[in-house]
Amino acid sequence: MAHAIPTLVAPVHRTRVLRALLVAVAIGFVAREVASDRDTFVTILLNGLTAAGLYFLVASGFTLIFGLLRVTNLAHGSYYLVGGYVGYSLREQTGSWLVALVGASIFVALLGMAFQLLILRRVAADPIREALVTIGLTVVAADLTLRVWGGAPRDIGVPRLLEGTLTMGDLTYSKYRLALLALAAVVGIALWVLLLRTRLGMTIRAGVDDPAMLAATGVNVPVVFTLVFGLGAMLAGFAGVAGGSYLSISQGEDARYLLVSLLVVIVGGLGSVSGAAVGALAVGLVEAFAQVHLPTYSVLVTFGVMVVILAVRPRGLFGGAA
Repeated sequence: MAHAIPTLVAPVHRTRVLRALLVAVAIGFVAREVASDRDTFVTILLNGLTAAGLYFLVASGFTLIFGLLRVTNLAHGSYYLVGGYVGYSLREQTGSWLVALVGASIFVALLGMAFQLLILRRVAADPIREALVTIGLTVVAADLTLRVWGGAPRDIGVPRLLEGTLTMGDLTYSKYRLALLALAAVVGIALWVLLLRTRLGMTIRAGVDDPAMLAATGVNVPVVFTLVFGLGAMLAGFAGVAGGSYLSISQGEDARYLLVSLLVVIVGGLGSVSGAAVGALAVGLVEAFAQVHLPTYSVLVTFGVMVVILAVRPRGLFGGAA
């Protein structure tokens, strides 16, 4: 028994040392960057923050579906792709960015709910079959979007109110990207309130923890899960329009944003909106600085951060006990 105490204490000690080392490295890096070129540092920082905002919009939906419902939905990136393309068509037809945003979000939400009702519900509680079915949907969605919109990149364009740049001293930055960061913050707060401060949120969390007990109280658990799945898909479609407004929508974006969502959720912790926000910040900032300073190895650096974080926190930054 006497030998058990060092065994238990040692991992905690190593974790604290590693955390302190990471903080020291981050502070030293920031101090060096600010001293060398403050305007460049602020620009890269804003690029990382706005990218993190977009990543959060996509990953928050993935957090609801994968983290809360425990559904292995590898078609999440397809919702981003379809939302972007539908938003592009609506913008072309109506000329309204808001109509494109709302219309594409609703369309993808309905698509996600139909997929969950008609197909995923039949393979529930079987992660392998869920993964195979959702991979199949990804292939179908990619082929259909290629058939309808072609392979050339499509640009939705930013809303007229947010065109141009904003000048802050010697720094000039895109109005739309700053607005996207604010939009991601609003969505994050709304999700936090929904899940932790509303009756629906309590119902969702109770259904995840003990669906049989919740059903015994008279709640239709499958309907609740379908609505949550639709909300997660809607957030991805929403992100498709928001991201496609300053980045182009093209084939292959589905795989990219699925990978980003996985990375953000793993780093932040399953089922945590706060974790998704912090994970998106970590991925976005590391990626932005790595693309400038280590462009050849930026992907390796980004995934290296995930490895380090999981070495310290195996369940992610905000992940709880299984």
